[in-house]
Amino acid sequence: MAKKTEKAQSAGDRIREMRKRLNLDIKQLSEKTCLDAEYLEEIEAGAVSPPVGVLIQISRALAVDSAALLAEEKRLERRQSYRKRTKAYSYKSLTPDAEDKHLWAYLVSLDPGKAHEMVEYKHVGEEFVYVLEGKVEIQVGDNVHQLKKGSTLHFNSSISHNLRNLSTKKSQLIVVVYTP
Repeated sequence: MAKKTEKAQSAGDRIREMRKRLNLDIKQLSEKTCLDAEYLEEIEAGAVSPPVGVLIQISRALAVDSAALLAEEKRLERRQSYRKRTKAYSYKSLTPDAEDKHLWAYLVSLDPGKAHEMVEYKHVGEEFVYVLEGKVEIQVGDNVHQLKKGSTLHFNSSISHNLRNLSTKKSQLIVVVYTP
C-alpha cells in the first residue's frame, strides 16, 4: 500500500490553528498585534509571506516561540530545520525556545540581486544587523544604508524598512530583533 504524502503546514495555517486554540478571532488578534485584520487574513490564507518582525509580533500575541511559526513542519525529514523560505529570502532562528523573551536572533540569507518581496515593513522594537557575507542595502525610512561584510546597523524597527541584496552572490546576515 502506498504511503500518503504529508503536506507541510504553512505559517499561516499554524497561526490560524493557534489563534483558534486560544479562541481568538481575527479582530482580537489584530488588536493584540496592532496589525491590520485584512493583512492577518492574507497571512493565514498564505497570500503573503510575512517578515520576521511580523511573525515575532504574532508569536508574542499568541504566547508561542517564534520558531513555531518559522519552522516548516516536515515530519518525514530526519532533522527539523527552523527555516522559512520566501522567493528570495530565508531565515533560521538562532534563539529557539524564546517565546517569553524580548530578543530574537536570526541567520538571514538573501539570494543574489534580490529584495524581500514585500512592501516596506515595520514592527515595534529595535533591530541590529551584522553582515557576514555579501553586500546589502537596508532602507530605514528615507535613509539608505549600504553594508558590506563586517558592517553593522542598529535601527528603530517601528520605522518602515526593507532589505535588498546588492551582491552577485548570496548575502548572509545576523539579525537581532528586540521587541518590548
